[in-house]
Amino acid sequence: MYDKIRVFSGNSNPALAQRICEVLGVPLGNAGVKTFSDGEVMVEIRENVRGRDVYLVQSTCAPTNNNLMELLVMMDAMKRASAATITAVIPYYGYARQDRKAAPRTPISAKLVADLLTTAGADRVVTIDLHAGQIQGFFDIPVDNLYAAPVMLSYLKERFAGQNVVMVSPDAGGAERARAFAKRLECPMAMIDKRRTAPNVAEVMHLIGDVKDKIAIILDDMIDTAGTLTQAAGALKQNGAAAIFACATHGVLSGPAIDRINGSVIEEVVLTDTVPLGDKGARTSKVKVLSVASLLAEAIRRIHEDESVSSLFD
Repeated sequence: MYDKIRVFSGNSNPALAQRICEVLGVPLGNAGVKTFSDGEVMVEIRENVRGRDVYLVQSTCAPTNNNLMELLVMMDAMKRASAATITAVIPYYGYARQDRKAAPRTPISAKLVADLLTTAGADRVVTIDLHAGQIQGFFDIPVDNLYAAPVMLSYLKERFAGQNVVMVSPDAGGAERARAFAKRLECPMAMIDKRRTAPNVAEVMHLIGDVKDKIAIILDDMIDTAGTLTQAAGALKQNGAAAIFACATHGVLSGPAIDRINGSVIEEVVLTDTVPLGDKGARTSKVKVLSVASLLAEAIRRIHEDESVSSLFD
């Protein structure tokens, strides 16, 4: 059906790319992505892509620099192989937290990555839940920032149907996201006021809202070291929450994240497969993973057929 579509994957998330292909009904493209002994990335496209619409699926998660370089080299290879269009499908956009000068003499790395992607040959970028929406403006090419909310809401509605639930934002920046979920789940929301004392270090201050005897669901766009998450969970428990769950689009889960989650009062953490779980994460019973393959496949289909992507979220 989609003879002109070619979907390829780097090494960061081949399982997600395969699931996208299964939904679309197309085979996964044949490409070799290897590393020389000195660390250089080598890419070989093993099929004809001349005149084809190419979609490269690659999350720029850990090892972030390797995965980003793989994506750039793959795009260059596709451009030199005369692909008609090149779309970078980046489920998790690394460096997104460096979206402004937060201190003197610091880079805006999210903008640098945008420039690299454009220079390497991207005609369009598709991503999910950008950490900062304004990153779309760093590009001079179209950017489709998809939302994992439909996938998460479908699970939450089924999981907590008829129960006394409250959506909780772990900081002021996520209040709008929590409010949107609360509206669709027809439940109240609460917010935790915190102050960050250093990168990856958060100090919980106090709770705004009522969580007593309710099932509290902490909502965030990503979980990195899980410091914010577990401190928020502790604050909710102290304020009388009956049970505590958490959900986030991107499970970065670096450093002590899994140990913190396992040792916390959180009963379940719901994530998507924008970032693949490591071996340690896959072994914990507290993590539930939902797939965004159908969402990305539908976005690819709509882009290919010149249909509206934004109407996916109406």
